[in-house]
Amino acid sequence: QVKLVESGGGSVEAGGSLKLSCTASGYIEKIDERRCMGWFRQAPGKERERVAAIYSGDGMTYYGDSLRGRFTISQDNAKNTVFLDMNGMKPEDTAMYYCAAHLDCLPWVVGGNPDSWGQGTQVTVSS
Repeated sequence: QVKLVESGGGSVEAGGSLKLSCTASGYIEKIDERRCMGWFRQAPGKERERVAAIYSGDGMTYYGDSLRGRFTISQDNAKNTVFLDMNGMKPEDTAMYYCAAHLDCLPWVVGGNPDSWGQGTQVTVSS
């Protein structure tokens, strides 16, 4: 079982920046084992939205519609950690952000549920 722990959420004014982190633990990463980690978000009354993901094997990244350019995902494989840099934030970015992990990035590309989820971290952007 993979345990995911997020950090870095909080409140920011529109136009500001936040950086989220997510560290995975609880499994032994084998030489040939690769994993996709990333973020979803959900605002009250809205559907879950794909934010971004990165594949540990080759660093390939995926972004939700309209988020590329403002959000950047990166990773530190040695620490099993992914980061989400959010810049030029807007009030519509307000949501609970959930870290997730899966064997591949299909949940972010075509949809579906990742294997593992974090507990979520709240991000609030004020106008």
